Amino acid sequence: MATIIRIMNKENYNRRPAGRQRSRRWGSLAILLWVALVPVRAQKTYHGDGPDDWMRFVPVASAYALKACGVESASSWKRMAVNTAASYVLACGTTWALKHAIHERRPDGTDNRAFPSGHATVAFAGAAILDKEFRHVSPWISVGGYAVATGVAVDRIVRNRHEWQDVAAGAAIGVGGTWLGYWLGDKITGENSRYRVTVDGNNVSLAIRIE
Repeated sequence: MATIIRIMNKENYNRRPAGRQRSRRWGSLAILLWVALVPVRAQKTYHGDGPDDWMRFVPVASAYALKACGVESASSWKRMAVNTAASYVLACGTTWALKHAIHERRPDGTDNRAFPSGHATVAFAGAAILDKEFRHVSPWISVGGYAVATGVAVDRIVRNRHEWQDVAAGAAIGVGGTWLGYWLGDKITGENSRYRVTVDGNNVSLAIRIE
């Protein structure tokens, strides 16, 4: 039996292991880059706030502007002020509490206060107030208010500040908070209620409106 002994010089001996070592290095580098870039690719670009930052106040400002211009609203100044305050306290308070309880990360990664959208809450609460006060004048006033609020919500998504579920929740809280705020405000002011309690000196009287 013949035995073949292969003799390799030092250069040839080190060539193959060095190649395998370089392959391992490149493979490790590729894995590290992939791990590092996955979160960056998942995170959308930050665009900041834009016209949505002031447009959210347009619906409620329009309601007060129309009333100041003499357009007949459904409420007196007192009822409108009280109901607006009650609506925003309930709606914005709910949104604030949920933001600090849920901790959802924004699409642009700036913070974890994405859910629900505060801008959508403010905009749709104002649109609901505008609708309640001036729907009887023209339904297009209501349409305009909700169109502006929808534009605010869409802009928040386009700017990567929110996902669609964030603005949908904010819109629902804004409208629901306004409905509840008007109910609570009417209880406080006694307007648009069948029952009214009045105090005159030492007398307390209850008035019931019969329709």
